[in-house]
Amino acid sequence: MFTKQNADAPEGFFEAEAAGLAWLSAAGGVPCVDVVRVEPGLIELAELRETRPSREAARRFGELLARTHAAGAPAFGAPPAGWDGPCYIGRRSMPVGEYDSWSEFYPRERVRPYAEQAVARGNLSADGFQTVVRACDLIRSGIFDDGEPPARLHGDLWSGNVMWTGHGVVLIDPAAHGGHRETDLAMLVLFGAPFLDDILAAYDQAAPLKPGWHSRVPLHQLFPLAVHAVGHGPSYGAELERAAEAVLRGASGEAR
Repeated sequence: MFTKQNADAPEGFFEAEAAGLAWLSAAGGVPCVDVVRVEPGLIELAELRETRPSREAARRFGELLARTHAAGAPAFGAPPAGWDGPCYIGRRSMPVGEYDSWSEFYPRERVRPYAEQAVARGNLSADGFQTVVRACDLIRSGIFDDGEPPARLHGDLWSGNVMWTGHGVVLIDPAAHGGHRETDLAMLVLFGAPFLDDILAAYDQAAPLKPGWHSRVPLHQLFPLAVHAVGHGPSYGAELERAAEAVLRGASGEAR
């Protein structure tokens, strides 16, 4: 058994984690770590025995991740089913809400709030912030809306939360919510993962992605980069600005 304990944890911190794990597990896709017990300031999880990643496990992970996403969510920004408390990504508060439009939800709840915090901490320049704002305004115009329904996202899908076991990949530490499925994939691309190409190819085979999804990776990386720009220094602020510039350039190229 693995225990995480923090008497100073924010309200509902571990309870939100447990709710996210249960919601993702209910999708019947990628397995999540079992929750043994949760209470304020404490969560006990089943112990996982890690093993070496393999191409076969990576492809199975891609297939199952497509199934998790396809289980859906009631709306963009929706929290895990049955959970009405606060949500978090890492230790940071994560806004929730229910939006019919991804183009309204994503910039308002996943990008701009963290960009504002990054500026306040001196990790994103004023010029960089204005670039992010322009990218957010562009997103809100609806130019990237593609008719995709809300997907059931892990929400913090970097390699550290992807555990390779003898029974395949098991997910931990979610920031689960309803969002665009490409956001989870973009986070995997941002921080890397073993056999990443196999994961993505298997995913695309199981649930084909819309054409040009590779060009939209910077768009979906705005969220994790903004979050990291708050607490991990100016280097992430610079990366966030570059991603926003890429979004603006890409849209300009399409317009031509």
